[in-house]
Amino acid sequence: MTPAAPPRLFDRARVARNRDRAAPCYDDYAFLKERVSRDIADRVQDTPRSFERALDLGCHDGRLARILGETGRVDAIEASDLSPAMVEVARAAGTHAGVLDEETPDLAAGNFDLIVSALSLHWVNDLPGTLVRLRQGLKPDGLFLGALFGAGTLAELRECLMEAETDLTGGVSPRLSPLPGLKDMAGLMQRAGFALPVADRDTVVVRYRDPAHLLSDLKGMGEQSALAPGMIRPLPRAVLDRALSLYRERHVDSDGRVRASFEIVHVSGWAPAPGQPKPLKPGSARASLADAVRRQSEGE
Repeated sequence: MTPAAPPRLFDRARVARNRDRAAPCYDDYAFLKERVSRDIADRVQDTPRSFERALDLGCHDGRLARILGETGRVDAIEASDLSPAMVEVARAAGTHAGVLDEETPDLAAGNFDLIVSALSLHWVNDLPGTLVRLRQGLKPDGLFLGALFGAGTLAELRECLMEAETDLTGGVSPRLSPLPGLKDMAGLMQRAGFALPVADRDTVVVRYRDPAHLLSDLKGMGEQSALAPGMIRPLPRAVLDRALSLYRERHVDSDGRVRASFEIVHVSGWAPAPGQPKPLKPGSARASLADAVRRQSEGE
């Protein structure tokens, strides 16, 4: 029996258009991309090994590739993004980049010994299939390090939008993207065939003068809605105004600024190879992601 195709939650063409529009001024809004890119680079530096050939998948403006280049741990780094405009920005900054859809990356088997991805894979419809392709694109004992927005992201905005729409219309439509949780990602990495899969998370709280500035930042990041056609109805202005009013009431600090939470889920996995350490028994893990990366590289 042929397995059912994964649901099409996202309009990939719209994802590309959102990034295209964000590309010219992306640097002004890339504070989360910068933070996550440096976190991933730190995890690469936690390994005592070097890497011959790396891929930065879903690179946006290519900053992760450039930061990895500064570490001296990667000999050659390629970058790719769904958005042609982002690729042009990356190239202008000196990154070797090309257009590639991270949902269905056409990677030669065993081509890379390191694949990284920062804040891109949460827009992929078939995430299990994509993870399998990335594992297949790695050489034996190659490393994948990824980070994507997780289920706790924009919890404040989700709550306010749902309540406002329910109160004013009597129903709720999808307004923000569904996002995977920590356990979801750990399970997906295991299902994709990665050895020693590890997942952890980092919650970043950003404070804004007004929730409208949060919406502006999301647009500047290229992270506005890209749900598939038919999944979403137009958002009435009255619903948006009510949601922003609720946001100001419920998520404000003493200085008048409002909070927005971003949950970053980090994942790590190795392409299987002979002689790798065996995973611990379920429930016995105590190490961080960085510790797992370091131990695998040292062969402990």
